[in-house]
Amino acid sequence: MRNTNFTGREELLAQLRRSMGGAVTAVVPLPQALHGLGGVGKTQLAVEYAWRYRSEYDVVWWITADQRVLVPPALAALAPHLGVAHADTVGTEESAEAVREALQRGDPYNRWLLVFDNADQPESITGYIPANGHVLITSRNTRWDTAAETVSVDVFARTESVGFLRKRVPGLGADEAYLLAEALGDLPLALEQAGALMAQTALSVGEYLDALDKSTRELLGANKSTEYPLSMTAAWRLSVTQLERRSPEAVDILRYCAFFGPEPIPRDMFRQGKFPLSSRLTQLLGKPIKVTKAIGELNRFALARIDSETRTIQVHRLVQALVRDDLPPDKQAETRHEVHGLLANGAPRDPNDAASWRTWADLVAHLRPALVSDCDDPGVRQFAVKVMRYLYRRGDYRTAREIAEELLTKWTGKAGPIDPDVLIVRRHLGNVLWQLGQYDRSYTLNRETLAMMREHLGPEHEETLGVINNFGANLRARGEFAAARKTDLESRKLHEKVFGVTDQRTLRVINNLALDYALVSEFEAAFREYEYAYLEQSTGAGSASAWDILNTMNGLARVARLRGDFADACDLGADAYDYGRTELRIDHPLTLMAAKDLSIAKRMSGDVREALELAEFTYAKLKAQFGMAHPDTLAAAVNLANAQRKSGDLQSAFELTRDAVPRYSEIYGEHHPYTLGCRSNLALVYRLRGHPAEACKINEEIGSIMRARPGPEHNYLLAYAVNLASDHAALGDHTAARDIGVTTLEALRDRFDEGHYITFCAKANLVLDLRAVGEQEEADRLLADMRERLDMDNPSGDHREAILAGGRVDMDFDPPPL
Repeated sequence: MRNTNFTGREELLAQLRRSMGGAVTAVVPLPQALHGLGGVGKTQLAVEYAWRYRSEYDVVWWITADQRVLVPPALAALAPHLGVAHADTVGTEESAEAVREALQRGDPYNRWLLVFDNADQPESITGYIPANGHVLITSRNTRWDTAAETVSVDVFARTESVGFLRKRVPGLGADEAYLLAEALGDLPLALEQAGALMAQTALSVGEYLDALDKSTRELLGANKSTEYPLSMTAAWRLSVTQLERRSPEAVDILRYCAFFGPEPIPRDMFRQGKFPLSSRLTQLLGKPIKVTKAIGELNRFALARIDSETRTIQVHRLVQALVRDDLPPDKQAETRHEVHGLLANGAPRDPNDAASWRTWADLVAHLRPALVSDCDDPGVRQFAVKVMRYLYRRGDYRTAREIAEELLTKWTGKAGPIDPDVLIVRRHLGNVLWQLGQYDRSYTLNRETLAMMREHLGPEHEETLGVINNFGANLRARGEFAAARKTDLESRKLHEKVFGVTDQRTLRVINNLALDYALVSEFEAAFREYEYAYLEQSTGAGSASAWDILNTMNGLARVARLRGDFADACDLGADAYDYGRTELRIDHPLTLMAAKDLSIAKRMSGDVREALELAEFTYAKLKAQFGMAHPDTLAAAVNLANAQRKSGDLQSAFELTRDAVPRYSEIYGEHHPYTLGCRSNLALVYRLRGHPAEACKINEEIGSIMRARPGPEHNYLLAYAVNLASDHAALGDHTAARDIGVTTLEALRDRFDEGHYITFCAKANLVLDLRAVGEQEEADRLLADMRERLDMDNPSGDHREAILAGGRVDMDFDPPPL
């Protein structure tokens, strides 16, 4: 009987028709074996094929083949239609053979289709299959690939599931159908049962999903569909019963698989390791050949999908739920804990090692479904913490935060707030929140965690030192650069005392300290620390991760740029970007930060075209990953706007900068140096677009804020004053421009040497203002000094070109990472 609710499968139906060769011809096609999980819709697909193309055949005959004993009588029943001996005259086997021979001869019909439904073992029916016609077989067993052309039948595509459910349940909305399809894993039999139950009882989607979550086996065992021979529960139990007779070990493996997630399970999970397992599982894993055979049996019975290329095992989520529900609660808990052990044993040693990230990615998908957060075993908890560390290093901060928050809630509830494992999770959560730009939450959490660790773990405990390192980043995010440097100097002493001067943990502190020096404009000290850290990381014992090395490489390139060595910055930056693309990936957050800094270096060296291309790429990638309300995306937006401005696209630069200013204020606060720097960029674009008064107003406000917050940590933003002088010059007030230029040059000389590009550019602008107010002698003196330096390598790039052309030089701001 045709299923009036049949939906989709058009590609498979077309594939079958092509494989059959269209109408029956002299070229005899191989039998077609539809293979797949029980309940996936193999039988319904065969029924639909037979109905759809019945006019192409003189005979269409259906044979239930799940038991060999049923095949001969079903085939013999065709005898009266072919004019051959009946079973009641010659016997069932003889009549069945007569039918087979008649079909093979094409006498009296040569256009025929036989369907052998649910044929388990090929050898049980191959003797009954005639040649010279069309044969369609449905089976859970993959061994048909030696006797037929197999066609894999998977679950529905999501669009097919939604269409099926909406056809089955009148009035069901597309969004509701989507949720239901997702919960049932797009399995056709389960969808049919759900649709029938909802249609008959007016059960809502929410009520059905709640029942499914609480009692999967009972729900799917009820309401057997009239369109399917077995309920979902009966279908899987039949397969398991047959499998248990052949291979009890395979059923054991299936039960363990049921407590993983529905995503592919790495084959290597089923091996021995340091984590203690039950004697039964240990004995099984100690016999690799038995394990291999058991997994092969799962594949043959279509209870699992085996991918030989990726070496994974995958069990449908509903089969998993049914297998779990079939175990008593104590056995469920025992098996789940064994899976925790398998996951811990399968985890690589170091989550910082990028070479192991593929394996870690396979494990992450099973962390929550296996309820790892509920486990109290120290080894399993250590595994969970490593997963967080992997996600952090991988750049998947959102997932890391979700897992950390779940672990923190559950572990705190069980062990209290000062449990060492809870404190460790707090530390990692604080770090992840910082990377997500949630600076206030991170600061508060890390400050509290640091106090708790100092009291309960001790001031020199490894985890305490880790939080101190994180807290320096919190201070930088608050704009407290000098305080961050003080914290990191103290942290360096503690790390060197506890771990030694070349330990990777110590080198991470030195990297942060170098960043502190750069933020307070001590570029030589920053370069020296970065260089030391990089040499130790790259030439040491090889224990530094690619993440750490790239972070230091990019810092080294950035400081080269900040001290005015633009050519070196481009070379170092290109090397860092290549390293990131090779060792991490092209869209890893650190790699994109290297790309952003390389774009800035290229712009500063005068290569505006390449700078713009790289800026556009980096901004698009970070925006897609994190959205606009993220510090890294905003930094990329600032760089892109600066590149657009340099390329002459003032309108785009204006729009992007104007959008960034309130976002900086929201993340950092109105008076943070980065917010002020972004506002200074906006003022610059205002002036270049012909609005110097608006530019002057903004820069005057910035100056008043900075004067109210004195401190050397903000001196690197003195570049704003260079632009303020240009604002006054554009307004025709050259005296004010000269006065600001003189004051600014004095301040810059206190911070930088005469050859630094900011100092040099401030001089060039001052020469123009001195001439405008008639102070020719002083202008000539400054110009003579400048010309001597113009013959040297510094300043280079677009600043040099602007100065040689006799024009003013503008200063822009690019926020360094924190």
